[in-house]
Amino acid sequence: MESVKNMTTGSPLRILFSFALPLMVGNVFQQLYTLVDSMVIGKALGLNALAAIGNGEWLNWLVLSMIQGFAQGFSIRLAQDFGANNTGRLKKTYVTSLRLSILCAAVVFCLAFALLRPILRLLHTPAEIFPITVVYLSVIFAGIPIVMAYNFGASVLRSLGDSQTPLRAMIAASICNIVLDLLFVLVFHWGVAGAAAATLIGQAASAVICYLSLRKIEVIQVSKSERRFDRRIAAELLKLAMPFAFQNVIISVGGLVVQFVINGYGVLYIAGFTATNKLYGLLEIAAISYGFALTTYVGQNYGAGDIGRIRKGVRTGVLMGIVTAALISAVMFLFGRHIVGAFISGDPKDAAATVAIAYHYLCVMAAFLPVLYLLHIYRSSLQGLGDTIMPMVSGGAELVMRILAILFLPKLIGNEGLFWAEVLAWAGADVALVSSYYIKMADTGA
Repeated sequence: MESVKNMTTGSPLRILFSFALPLMVGNVFQQLYTLVDSMVIGKALGLNALAAIGNGEWLNWLVLSMIQGFAQGFSIRLAQDFGANNTGRLKKTYVTSLRLSILCAAVVFCLAFALLRPILRLLHTPAEIFPITVVYLSVIFAGIPIVMAYNFGASVLRSLGDSQTPLRAMIAASICNIVLDLLFVLVFHWGVAGAAAATLIGQAASAVICYLSLRKIEVIQVSKSERRFDRRIAAELLKLAMPFAFQNVIISVGGLVVQFVINGYGVLYIAGFTATNKLYGLLEIAAISYGFALTTYVGQNYGAGDIGRIRKGVRTGVLMGIVTAALISAVMFLFGRHIVGAFISGDPKDAAATVAIAYHYLCVMAAFLPVLYLLHIYRSSLQGLGDTIMPMVSGGAELVMRILAILFLPKLIGNEGLFWAEVLAWAGADVALVSSYYIKMADTGA
């Protein structure tokens, strides 16, 4: 049974929330296995292992975000074709984007292994955690084809209005990952390599679920004569996806600079920032879901030519985002110290210092969480309109703000400056995104 959804009719609030809710639940499960992963590593393997995972976090995100950028960029065209009810072009777009995804995965795979050790050295990774980081990332990068398979499949489903299947896929991945995490690390004693392997096996399960669902959707089933690679469509897809991927690379470079600076403050700061960064996904859990919903909603309505409906939907998304951010911030202020403490073990004095660092960082981010939610909402809306250039520019604004903050604020206000780089990066991106959205909508004349 097909589960695609046409978003060009009906209440924007009902449609956006009903689409985003399964994605939020799926993200909760994703964050659950991320948290369990970090807790198992932090408690069973110690602060060095937790710090090693954190040290490789931005490099891991760099690779993952490139894959997500291509997959999500391709899905914009799919949503627009679906909204325009152009089945013939939709099938061509699907086939071409599938082949491009395979090519992109191969390129990213080669780059990841070629740059792994040089980048870790460039970051001045402490000697005591360097080999642990290498082992963890090597296993993760070996699964790049699996990561692309899941991200492409989930992006196609979301572009057609299906947020239920990605939810089922993420629940399966989470359960699989948690069970295997406990087995590989606590029973088999495979260390960080076991934790990484558990993550990849879980993602493989989610990819299989997505592709089984894609095979049931009639509008993208193609005959042999329709499987031809279309160079014109490929060029259009890459025009959409390349800025998307490059935007994520720019953001990641800023994160790597932050990691370089944090590495200079020692293992306790690395572990503290790692503990909070593991909660980053919880902070933006609804923002990502609203973003996916708006990209699909705006893309389909743009394909249908209904600009007024786009305006109404984005206003609704802004209100949903601000209210949700305020609620999540309150939870983090009340319970954040206990949550970050669950990741940390070892010498009581060191553990207490690490928890203090982690909670301080968490409070700063939680206080300004609406800024992050506006970033996701306006960036996703622009992408749904087919504009991937300004979101890329916003990534440049993030890069500049993040680097300036992390390099100069500690000199002006001491260690306190370390905690503000992320928030200022969000604010820099918001300036570019919000102004670009309203300028673009004014140019439509609707």
